[in-house]
Amino acid sequence: MTDDVAVLGAGMHPWGKGGRGFVAYGTVAARAALIDAGIDWRDVGSIVGADTVRGGYPGYVAGATFAKALGWQGARVTSVYAACASGAQAVGTARAQILAGLADVVLVVGADAAPKGFFRPAGGDRPDDPDWLRFRILGATNPAYFGLYARRRMAVHGDTVDDFARVKVKNAAMGALNPHARYRKRVTADEVAASAVVADPLRLLDICATSDGGAALVLSSMEFAHRHGAARPVRIRAVSTVTPRYPNTVLDLPDIATDSAVAVEPASETFRASIARAAYEEAAIGPEDLSLAEVYDLSTALELQWYEDLGLCAQGEGAKLLREGATALGGRIPVNVSGGLASFGEAVPAQAIAQVCELTWQLRGEAGDRQVAEARIGITANQGLFGHGSAVIAMR
Repeated sequence: MTDDVAVLGAGMHPWGKGGRGFVAYGTVAARAALIDAGIDWRDVGSIVGADTVRGGYPGYVAGATFAKALGWQGARVTSVYAACASGAQAVGTARAQILAGLADVVLVVGADAAPKGFFRPAGGDRPDDPDWLRFRILGATNPAYFGLYARRRMAVHGDTVDDFARVKVKNAAMGALNPHARYRKRVTADEVAASAVVADPLRLLDICATSDGGAALVLSSMEFAHRHGAARPVRIRAVSTVTPRYPNTVLDLPDIATDSAVAVEPASETFRASIARAAYEEAAIGPEDLSLAEVYDLSTALELQWYEDLGLCAQGEGAKLLREGATALGGRIPVNVSGGLASFGEAVPAQAIAQVCELTWQLRGEAGDRQVAEARIGITANQGLFGHGSAVIAMR
């Protein structure tokens, strides 16, 4: 178990399609986090930016881009990229700098201005790039993989399209209560069933959109937090950024084949399960200690998989947990009370940071109508392309 760092501030720019660049969204989120923390930008010792591949060169050096937008003041700067796990990498980097004594206060920022429709590969011909290959050889967009995951759950665990629709209904109800969400309208199971098929068995309302948005956090050492007057701040207890173990026998995006298990026995747990286990071990807690979870619901079926990989229930029992109401607000372990990606859409470098923002507001008791009663410990979970694990445990 490592030492804690404090979350002094959290801020977001509402998700949507605003027609502006990622810098504008990230700057709004950063200023909101600084105001929430009661910290002047000039007192920040380091800034860590989660990169976007859609903003030209400024997106590749997001830390410096945001530092310039806020006004050069001499702070250390770091830029990180790990696809959907970029935000967790940024949080982990900030925490390491604080614990190493390199900075007392670190600002973490991620933002994106996403294209309409599905994400596509970066330009150019790259026959040695698995992400490029899956588009060119198979024509496999992200939703194609989501559909395969859903089919696998139906075949292995007996999940149904009605179960997937229940996830959307639950998350849309929470998103309707979240002022930062893009989609703030409740939906019914009938509306999910009536939406267009995108990647059978998944329909349009089963799959998250691509969105613009920004999120930011102000982290500090516990000593600084106490000097600053924060007697009981939310604390980051663990950050898991582990990689898979060979051989991977379950198809994972963007691969087009699995590893052979002829010569090497597969690991006893899946990659996603290992992400959670590493976080639990670092925080010295277990899933039974959680008050809530924020998971990466790229599709409704994937949320059910996260229930199992986080240890909220046994393998194959995710749909049962959902049907029992355990993951709804007021249930045993509420999941995605922010509304999740179902309500936000995906702004890649901002999303894992936004998950920690939600935990922060929940643990402070500031989440309004979507507040989880007596929230004490929360976990975030997602995964980035090419084996980037992402989980953060926060507590108060």
